[in-house]
Amino acid sequence: MTAPTIDLKAGPLHDLPTPEPESPVRTRKPYRFSTLCATVENPDQKDQYGSSSVPIYQSATFKGVGNAYDYSRSGNPTRTHLEHHIAKISSAAHALTVASGMAALDIILRILKPGDEIIAGDDLYGGTNRLLTYIRAHGGVIVHHVDTTDSASVLPFLNPDKTAMVLLESPTNPLLKIVDIAAISKDVKERAPNAIVVVDNTMMSPYLQRPLEHGADIVYDSATKYLSGHHDLMAGVIICNRDDLKKQMAFTINSVGNALAPNDCFLLLRGTKTLALRMDRQQATSQLVATYLHGLGFSTHYPGLADHPGREIHGRIASGNGAVLSFETGDKEMSERIVGAARLWGISVSFGCVNSLISMPCVMSHASIDPKIRAARGLPEDLIRLCVGIEDPVDLIDDLEQALIDAGAIAYNAQQNKYTRVLPSTNEELNRAVQKLGLGDSDDQEWLVSAPGKVILFGEHAVVHGVTALAASVDLRCYGLATPRNDGKVSVHFADIDNFYHEWDIDALPWDAVTPIPDGEDHPDILDQVLMDAVAAGPLQKLNEAPKAKAAALAFLYIYLMLGNSRRPSFNFAARGTLPVGAGLGSSASFSTCAATALLLVNRAITLPPPPQPTTTDPAVAAPHVHVSHQGRRFIPPSVAERVNKWAFVAEKVLHGNPSGIDNCVAVFGGALAYTRAGFGFGGKVGMHQVQGFKSLRFLLTNSQVPRDTKKLVAGVGALKSSEPELVDGIFKSIQSITDEARRALSDPELSRTELLSALAALIRENQEHLITLGVSHPSLETIRATTASYQLSTKLTGAGGGGCAVSLIPDDFQQDTLDKLLADLVRENFVPYPTSVGGSGLGILSPYTPPNLKQEPQPQVTAPGQVTPPETPGADAGDQQLRLSFEKQSMTNLARWAQDLGRWVYV
Repeated sequence: MTAPTIDLKAGPLHDLPTPEPESPVRTRKPYRFSTLCATVENPDQKDQYGSSSVPIYQSATFKGVGNAYDYSRSGNPTRTHLEHHIAKISSAAHALTVASGMAALDIILRILKPGDEIIAGDDLYGGTNRLLTYIRAHGGVIVHHVDTTDSASVLPFLNPDKTAMVLLESPTNPLLKIVDIAAISKDVKERAPNAIVVVDNTMMSPYLQRPLEHGADIVYDSATKYLSGHHDLMAGVIICNRDDLKKQMAFTINSVGNALAPNDCFLLLRGTKTLALRMDRQQATSQLVATYLHGLGFSTHYPGLADHPGREIHGRIASGNGAVLSFETGDKEMSERIVGAARLWGISVSFGCVNSLISMPCVMSHASIDPKIRAARGLPEDLIRLCVGIEDPVDLIDDLEQALIDAGAIAYNAQQNKYTRVLPSTNEELNRAVQKLGLGDSDDQEWLVSAPGKVILFGEHAVVHGVTALAASVDLRCYGLATPRNDGKVSVHFADIDNFYHEWDIDALPWDAVTPIPDGEDHPDILDQVLMDAVAAGPLQKLNEAPKAKAAALAFLYIYLMLGNSRRPSFNFAARGTLPVGAGLGSSASFSTCAATALLLVNRAITLPPPPQPTTTDPAVAAPHVHVSHQGRRFIPPSVAERVNKWAFVAEKVLHGNPSGIDNCVAVFGGALAYTRAGFGFGGKVGMHQVQGFKSLRFLLTNSQVPRDTKKLVAGVGALKSSEPELVDGIFKSIQSITDEARRALSDPELSRTELLSALAALIRENQEHLITLGVSHPSLETIRATTASYQLSTKLTGAGGGGCAVSLIPDDFQQDTLDKLLADLVRENFVPYPTSVGGSGLGILSPYTPPNLKQEPQPQVTAPGQVTPPETPGADAGDQQLRLSFEKQSMTNLARWAQDLGRWVYV
């Protein structure tokens, strides 16, 4: 029989091992790669039942003594099959499989010892960079990052006595730069013969590139990518030809126990069978996508393009161009819009899957690299990476084109009868024009925000033990102002905390301790203690003489670092308040809300929607919609409020460790909330719930100015409960009934205003008597109570007690002159009274939009770009236009009115 004609298109021939033939009659030619992939056979491990698929030996242990296998951490038959198969398709003598690609690199790096030096590329996967940074800091290993695309750049760092490893990646991720693995390996062997050349081959897989054939000592892949191909497992493979290296790494794998589990070995074996088929389709489509983007004029990185640097070198050491490409748009925000507009391309940080993926490396896979280092290495912030799958290329290009259109990156050109690229300069000019109208989110925008304090009307102390507490916002507020700087510094001014002012060089902040949170995602449930310690030991190290200001600065800097890793905005944050600090009125929560809101706005992590547009062209009535009943309130969307609340809670965690969350919820959402702690009873529904129908009420807050020890007071109630459980449990049940009755009264539409106030007054008196029995009141609070009682007002403590504040309900018909006399009486007794209302709006932001029906423009809130640098100390002359100077000069009594008169505020 005549042998079939060789089809070169079916894949290149390789001098790779061939499975033993079933018949020894004639000699067989080496199998092609795709045949080797599909043929999973190990002559030394024949299955007793002739299974065509390698069985899963899902066993941790094996019986017997002295057998080939005893414990799956050390060896497993399924893993042995896999490692034999990987070695076969990689032209390697040995293969090892572990739990992930990073686990593979970790095993390899454990070959090193303190004092050793590594030469590594400057365009590496973000996880590789992170691990190298770690071993440099904790393992005493010296790392040199060089441009390995220029082979000569490695030579000055090669030292025969110190260089222990050279770590390469080609093509690099994500700029697809080409490294001459053969030339560098040759130089290393000649100048530092004891050094090991290691290559991350994940981008190519053994199908397209086999670095061992070009002088590398060790090659590793994240098998999660192309070798598996389906993103249904995590795995890493290591291959080498040297017995000593294999033995050393196998010992480490057995010691640390990160060898690949049997089930994952089975999945990886199954995935490798289609490696060649998948990659053929993927790289063919990649060529079409790269050609399409390149034709539109985008700077496109792909080895298959004729003008790609290093194309000739890549052709020598690889047999294909791979399925990853990247391109630049020239505008980071445009890139974000493109990624967000794609539908068929899934947003993910990985590659190598049968499904196509899209990502922005600088905000995703490479976000852990310091932005300054990214810039120094030439990694564009606007870069988009495409990882091509096996979908139909027509559908992929159509979806990408639609995303480019939706993002404004390309537009239809009638003269050329096709879509052409919209140059970034056009968009920049449009952005500048929008900013001149005061409608943009420019870096030069000043943001003024405010948040209310809170009172607990009912349920203090009992809330710790599962009773429902009723909290409401007060019209006493904290105000925060973010003012742009242009000197590379960030600063804070806390006027109410010893008039504290401090500034820091942004680049000197501990960015290396930051674990970035991808854009749009929320903070994890647990604080990053490494970052907390780095901030406390670094920027705040010398602020021990101002503990309250230091705590506030820690909360601010923690969120600044978490949010600002990619932007690093330079600005000053000033905070002032009409709330007394430390009086139990939620001043820390209102501060946390203001700081979080300002940081989110400055980092463009939240935006305000534009106001509704006029529905008529009649100038007599044309104006944005404003609902008269709430005068523009509740303009801030729920999604924005929710995001602010989550970050305000992070700030509260920094300040208090384990806050309940009710204070920041009141500060953000306003109105009144009922809160019941988890794990307790009394019939209250666990969690926080808005009190519907809450009516704004007049209250008098009186600050006793007596310090309080909240922890001691809470512990005292706990001790009383332990010694007299029946008494305290009875009190708690009574307080629960008071809270329930108050909620019913507030939401009862048939209850008249007079009846409501009468009911609440009686409940206040009853609640206070229970608090006295619990031992949390104080002589100063009882004095306040006696004074207000002489005016027929009902008063109770709010918060922890033991000093702090008292609240008095003011009837609607209470005359102003009578109130003035009461205020005078309280002042004579050295108390500080605050007439206010309860149940008002939550978070407020001074709107950047000017309603066209306003006859007078509000006071300017945008400082002209580049004209003013914030003063180094508060009060220094910074120009008449700056809102900050006016903000800081206002008296406390005039602050709220001044802020309200600036323009239109929008609220939650």
